[in-house]
Amino acid sequence: MIKIVIIGSGNVATHLIKTFNRSNKVKVIQSFNRKGLSVAGIPATDNYEALETADLYLIAVSDDAISEVSAKLPFKGRLVAHTSGSVALEELSPENRRGVFYPLQSFSRDKDVDFSKIPLCIEAENDRDREILEYVARSISQRVHPVNSEQRRSLHLAAVFVNNFVNHLYAIGDDICRKNDLPFDLLKPLIAETAKKIEHMPPVEAQTGPARRNDQNTLQKHLNQLNLHPTYKKIYELLTKSIQEQQYDSI
Repeated sequence: MIKIVIIGSGNVATHLIKTFNRSNKVKVIQSFNRKGLSVAGIPATDNYEALETADLYLIAVSDDAISEVSAKLPFKGRLVAHTSGSVALEELSPENRRGVFYPLQSFSRDKDVDFSKIPLCIEAENDRDREILEYVARSISQRVHPVNSEQRRSLHLAAVFVNNFVNHLYAIGDDICRKNDLPFDLLKPLIAETAKKIEHMPPVEAQTGPARRNDQNTLQKHLNQLNLHPTYKKIYELLTKSIQEQQYDSI
């Protein structure tokens, strides 16, 4: 059985600990965080010198802290991986064997996720460590993908567009609804249908709306409605321009 130490206590660390606890192939033997607080009943420490001997150390902290944390580990030659989508493998301390174990998902502390459906992107400096990371990944997920640092950075960038930016557009839609005494729930079936369509066709083919149709009358009406919201208006104009530059055929 692979023994794991989780370094961190945020959303990613918490979900990994809970998920690994349900596996019979790996075991989290300890967690490390600045307060030494136990997560999901796992023994914890706030002392680097008290870290247990493990097969894998997963650093699940903020991107800016990964390099510093890896440099503080008081041992050499062990397998250490971070969970970030944007931090290069080389930013880990070279004192240890370096890897990446990146779950491509957005995590909220109080919302359970099904790890079996979450893509896990792995990277290592040698085949043996890649095999270990793949074994650990497959113990909780059916979707394991070896990627290099450049590919992972691009994947993370794409994820920001399809997740963070799209959610911000939901927030804008919600704001427009609330200011006009409309429930945002009216838009949820539309959101669900669009998400369902891209499971079966490329997003570029699923695109609809006045920008794709080049419906100038509707576009201008929308822009007029947004005169009191200059930031929203700029976003509308930029997204319209981006859609039209895809050179869609008229529908």
